[in-house]
Amino acid sequence: MYTDSHCHITCDRLYSRIDEIIENIKAKNLTSCMIMCTSPEELERAKKVKEKYPFFKIAFGWFPSDAKEVADKEIQYLIDQTPYLDCLGEIGLDYYWDTSFNDLQKELFIKQIQIANEHNLPISIHMRESTKDCMDILKQYAKTKIIFHCFSGSKETMMECLKMNSMISFAGPITFKNARQAPECISACPIDRIITETDSPYLTPVPYRGKENEPMYVEYVAKKICEIKQLDEASACRQIEENFNSVFD
Repeated sequence: MYTDSHCHITCDRLYSRIDEIIENIKAKNLTSCMIMCTSPEELERAKKVKEKYPFFKIAFGWFPSDAKEVADKEIQYLIDQTPYLDCLGEIGLDYYWDTSFNDLQKELFIKQIQIANEHNLPISIHMRESTKDCMDILKQYAKTKIIFHCFSGSKETMMECLKMNSMISFAGPITFKNARQAPECISACPIDRIITETDSPYLTPVPYRGKENEPMYVEYVAKKICEIKQLDEASACRQIEENFNSVFD
């Protein structure tokens, strides 16, 4: 029923209790889930999880902050892993912490989009304080389907995103009291272009904000979307799962 399009369950913080997390996933009837990997170690763990539980999808990509360290060897590693991937990501631009290597971030972003194009993989986008550059690059280079991960931009930006071959993914912050733009974006976004995520272990939704996040809490993201759009939860969740699966068609 529920869909978590973006969770980091093989990161060090969550992998130590992976069996418990998967049991919680089953108990909550969470039927679609994508493991996001940001290192080779996380990816190897995800492969083992998927061997045991084939309903998981796997994504891997070099994060924007890795741009200083990613050289030819790391790019070749990514290419070599594409047979194991359902999605390439999360990739993109992040100017929030450090703007001293924006050009390196852009170069890495473009390289990874091109790899996704060559291997017909959808891409999951991290876009923080970098909207114009990120959108310009996507419009110029992206040829596969796009997930805008943890969307927190304006309605105007979202409408530009929807002109591309994309899904808008909403996470826990839409449940926060200070979520100013989220209600407007959710109201304006067609239900057949929405997917849900946790970004666990981060961004835990209300009423569990402050606790460590995990996929089972995606229920509260879905409930908030249904509240804002005045939709039946069961039918909306079926549509969201169809949306997610369509990314991989």
